[in-house]
Amino acid sequence: MSVASVPVYGKPFGVANAQRLLWRAGFGPRPGEARALAAKGLDGAVDSLLNPPAYAAIGPEPTDRGFPIAPADASGHDHLWWLDRMVRGNQPLLERMTLIWHDWFATSQQKVASQSLMLNQNQTLRTGALGSFQNLLLTLTDDPAMLLWLDGVKNTNRAPNENYGREMMELFTLGWSNGYTETDVREQARSLTGWRVNAGKTPSPSDFVFDARFHDVGTKTVFGHTGNYDWQGACTLCLQHPNHPAYFVQKLWSYFVPTPPSAATQAGLVALYANGYQIAPVVRAILRHSDLYEGARMVKQPVVYTAGLMRALGRAVDGNIWTNLDTQSGQRLFWPPDVSGWDMSRWLDTATFRARWFVAAYALASVPVDQGVTSAKPSALLARATHLFGDQPLSAKTRHALLSFAAAALDVATPATVEGALRQLVAVSPDLLTA
Repeated sequence: MSVASVPVYGKPFGVANAQRLLWRAGFGPRPGEARALAAKGLDGAVDSLLNPPAYAAIGPEPTDRGFPIAPADASGHDHLWWLDRMVRGNQPLLERMTLIWHDWFATSQQKVASQSLMLNQNQTLRTGALGSFQNLLLTLTDDPAMLLWLDGVKNTNRAPNENYGREMMELFTLGWSNGYTETDVREQARSLTGWRVNAGKTPSPSDFVFDARFHDVGTKTVFGHTGNYDWQGACTLCLQHPNHPAYFVQKLWSYFVPTPPSAATQAGLVALYANGYQIAPVVRAILRHSDLYEGARMVKQPVVYTAGLMRALGRAVDGNIWTNLDTQSGQRLFWPPDVSGWDMSRWLDTATFRARWFVAAYALASVPVDQGVTSAKPSALLARATHLFGDQPLSAKTRHALLSFAAAALDVATPATVEGALRQLVAVSPDLLTA
């Protein structure tokens, strides 16, 4: 199957397309960023995201109560640290891919109980984010946080623990009940035996060792293949399973496009991926695909929404209130709800929408309305409000509702008050909650 079998968006690549790309493959545009990206054209825009400059941060360092944050120690500061990278960093796609892998290989501080180990895993995800999935899987399999999270350090030849072997198949490489049996899970668990930790309550990466005394050296049969497999062999067996490539491209696609790929698109993406398990070519094809620009909108993840507002407004990370607001919105970084990650189809309900209202209000608090505004035209006030968010296009329905509100509100409130209300309403409109 040739690369050409993956459809490519063929219409002019304008500012609105660049805005969607920056939201889907990053955390939204800073002022002027979408226009600059659109000028590069589709291929230039995508390639610039795939090949960013060396990391640099724009704006003030993150703080909490006026002091520098301590991401490895203080509660909530790990969230602030990563949110700050999303807000100030110049590598949006790399950071977004790190977030994708954090959900894909969901590991939680709730059980790991070490912010240092979680931060180390986070850097592992970032380092391998656009490289080889084979290397990423191998690196995550002996990652200390993962060994704690899915009981790898409790998996011995005398008492095999199936947790990691099961999730390696069910969530990481194949999908639920997609070409494996319970016998395969048990045999895979035997292959993964041998890891242990020499530490007390606060282990460091150097405390995790492979001890051959605890490894099952017997013959195992997995997916019909028999051999004396170890943990690296276990990973290879999953990657070489005939159902893995399709699962991989379908799952990766779902993070960027809310509707399934066509059969032709999937076949093209599988052909790209199967040639060496490389992630970047598949991501590039997805980001150039017409479905990303012409398909249905996606609800933004809570941290994506928060980071995007802060980027648009030039807002700094300035306290654990951001951790609390994102948690109330349904997503605290380093604390996914379980091993399957966050449910991407259920981001909004009455409680989480209320939290997003306060996210918007707190973000907007740093950008006071000019009290000297005298224009009493609803259209002018709405234009000023939308300009604050990078002139994000609004649907005809949203515009009508906001203009009607502004016209009625001007009978009882000052133009500045109405503009402030419009800012808040634009920020929580369906048009800004989705991309």
